[in-house]
Amino acid sequence: MGGAVTMRNAIQLLNVVCISLIVGALSSFSITTAEASCQLVADRGSATPHRVQVALEPNEVEICYIGHSTFELTTPKGVRIATDYNDSHRPFDTPTVATMNGAHSTHFSLNPDPDIDHILLGWNPEGGPMDHDLTVEDARIRNIQTNIRGWDGTSRKLGNSIFVFEIADLCIAHLGHLHHQLTQEDLTRLGQIDIVLAAIDNSSTLKLDSLMKVLDDISPAMVIPMHFHFHGSLEAFSARALAEGYSVVAAPEPKLIARSDASPSEKTVYVMMPSGG
Repeated sequence: MGGAVTMRNAIQLLNVVCISLIVGALSSFSITTAEASCQLVADRGSATPHRVQVALEPNEVEICYIGHSTFELTTPKGVRIATDYNDSHRPFDTPTVATMNGAHSTHFSLNPDPDIDHILLGWNPEGGPMDHDLTVEDARIRNIQTNIRGWDGTSRKLGNSIFVFEIADLCIAHLGHLHHQLTQEDLTRLGQIDIVLAAIDNSSTLKLDSLMKVLDDISPAMVIPMHFHFHGSLEAFSARALAEGYSVVAAPEPKLIARSDASPSEKTVYVMMPSGG
């Protein structure tokens, strides 16, 4: 959906998004990336306790929205990764890898499932850097640390991480609790990103102007909103995205299978409602 969008059209589409009807059905979304595109630029809902895992092709990754800032990513070899793993929002099954961020208790857990193989903190509880570059089967996970604001408004250096997941020739970036725009060094370390999981609350993370600048700088093919628990935040972000030329799609279910062998015709915001686990 390119070009100018009238406010009337935006409101009509937002109403559809808000009641979770389908604006455009995407049960499977395809994205193309160049070979090794995620290398550093410098280098160039189920009702049962256990959901049935669909077999994935080597060029596919499943992204399921659990809630708040938690997604479950599943690789073709069955590696399951939970983002911003916490005590309120968890996948049904124990993940192979859990990433956490230190903003507050809905982004980390002090009592994670002991059967998780790898727990990656996005901050160092003792201060200083916390760098990760982990490969598990067919998934590579790395991070870029950013700063964060404390509840008192003071800056907490390196208190957040953007986690990058390289799966099936796709590069997926979870921005975490990002509180500032990215530097050129940050963008260089990110590399080419296909899908961004972005907090759109317009309050405790980034205001919309700053968020849209971050998304423009990263320039992904798809943005998947998260952290839209504040009243009106999803509507405001969707309207802004429409105005800036994104296609806004209301998902028919809280998951999608992204592929690396085809490209969308336009940059897309893909809105999933939380599954709850």
